Amino acid sequence: MPEPIHSHALENIRFIRDAMSRATEFTAVPGWGGVAMGVTAIATAIVSGPPDNSLRWVAIWFGDASVAAAIGLTTMTIKARRGGTPLSSAAPAYRFALAYLPPLVAGMILTPVFATLDLMARLPGCWLLLYGTALASGGAFSIRIVPAMGVAFMIIGTLAFAAPASLGHWFLAAGFGGLHIVFGLIIARRYGG
Repeated sequence: MPEPIHSHALENIRFIRDAMSRATEFTAVPGWGGVAMGVTAIATAIVSGPPDNSLRWVAIWFGDASVAAAIGLTTMTIKARRGGTPLSSAAPAYRFALAYLPPLVAGMILTPVFATLDLMARLPGCWLLLYGTALASGGAFSIRIVPAMGVAFMIIGTLAFAAPASLGHWFLAAGFGGLHIVFGLIIARRYGG
């Protein structure tokens, strides 16, 4: 029996809708890279100890931020290539970056401001809140779980501001460590690595 034409049309529409959805989302968010970044953040929290208004403490966290950026960019590039979408030619990656980077730049600018005002002990809240903002805004062009991860970071950042400053390194461990590991595992499992 011949198949009715409307069943082929509906199947084609679903395929086109799925292809368009993937073309507008940045899907190379690295789940396993997030797990690795989380592990380095927990180790960094242990090594750094509580925020103490010293350049040593900030330098340790900047070192971890550099390692995390290298892990993230490397695993993102690998995932994008494996998915057949190089980062250099992907419009979704460009839109993600345009929304993701401004809050990170704001954090880089506010770090020396906090330092000169003797507020370095409050940097954990600032960093977590702005990183969460970066994920939430960049996540508008990514898979659905990324904005949710951003909101979780923003909540932990807000709690870090409300908590005693001496607990800041544990908030950094919970956010940059724990949230990266939990969401990284979810992304790896549901979104292909």
